[in-house]
Amino acid sequence: MNSAVLFNFNVDKKNNTIHVVRSFDAPLDLVWAAWTEADILDQWWAPKPYQAITKSMDFNVGGCWHYYMLGPEGDTHWSRFDFESIEKEKSFSGIDAFCDEFSTINDTKPRVKWRNDFSEETNGTLVDIFLQFDSLEDLEAIIEMGFKEGFTAGLENLDQYISAQ
Repeated sequence: MNSAVLFNFNVDKKNNTIHVVRSFDAPLDLVWAAWTEADILDQWWAPKPYQAITKSMDFNVGGCWHYYMLGPEGDTHWSRFDFESIEKEKSFSGIDAFCDEFSTINDTKPRVKWRNDFSEETNGTLVDIFLQFDSLEDLEAIIEMGFKEGFTAGLENLDQYISAQ
């Protein structure tokens, strides 16, 4: 790494949000590709020993990323991300939800609205991630599921991917 990694993870229970700011020692186009191309997402998204496996991805407004995390015991955890806006190499947003292998949303688990903003910095790329929850209960459920630990581990996997390029 050429510079220290910036990593801020802030939970705002009053507004039902999580705000993450993370820097990467890589050019914008590489970081953007890592967040928007299924073959690269599969290499870093899941915290080890889990593995992310994409069933389908349509990275367009109105499109969806349908994937699962495969656990070490063969367990599968399906999710989908529905893309609502995309501005190439600047930002994308959408709604993340738990679902089944047929992409049917699980209404008993929280849905999360994401917005990821990308900016080129002197020593790499900054990703500003804003998660909005419908309720405090949804926010607390995601935290209880280990979101911070899992997401942190995934971002560290992304660092490893980047350093191998």
